[in-house]
Amino acid sequence: MDYGDLYERMKQSVLDGDIEEAGRLAEESLSMGAPALDAVDMGYVKGIEEVGSLFEKGEMFLPELVASAEAMKSALGILKPSMEKAATGRKALGRVVIGTVKGDIHDIGKTIVGSMLVASGFDVLDLGADVDSRLFVDKAKEFDADIVGLSALLTTTMPAQREVLRILEKEGLRGRVKVLVGGAPVTEKWAVEIGADGYAEDAIRAVSAAKRLVGDAQ
Repeated sequence: MDYGDLYERMKQSVLDGDIEEAGRLAEESLSMGAPALDAVDMGYVKGIEEVGSLFEKGEMFLPELVASAEAMKSALGILKPSMEKAATGRKALGRVVIGTVKGDIHDIGKTIVGSMLVASGFDVLDLGADVDSRLFVDKAKEFDADIVGLSALLTTTMPAQREVLRILEKEGLRGRVKVLVGGAPVTEKWAVEIGADGYAEDAIRAVSAAKRLVGDAQ
């Protein structure tokens, strides 16, 4: 059966940031027998890739980007169990633990980065916001993470990024776990100062940086 039209509508649902439609189409694809992995790769991923391109060109703005990321998450949530059951999941590019650091409740940017990492082929464990520094390290161990992504949206919470790095060092994990930092007040200079392995100023660059970091580790 040709699912081309279905995949095109999936792509459009992400471009439109239509959470309800994205989820409905995911359910429809399962009832039609469309392979879940194909729905992700040929439908939703195509949409999120175009969203990323439009955002980078300044043709799409943050509210639209957030809506598209949420639509993508909705669809993935429905399709993931089917992918796992059928053992059809893609070989992950890498494993990422991501969250907003202790004392900071902002999570829109972090959520967008997490969604785009998933869309790009990473396994992602999103810890949410206001995450204790020790928890980042504990979950990195449990998840066998290649990368820990630390978001800080306030200058007052930026030192928590340094704290996570110190704990990773103390636990002897810095040789194996790369650290990627970002957030509105975070700069490349700060990343270098605290010894982070990478810095990204937006979601598009975060994906590129993550791919580089896992590539460096291989």
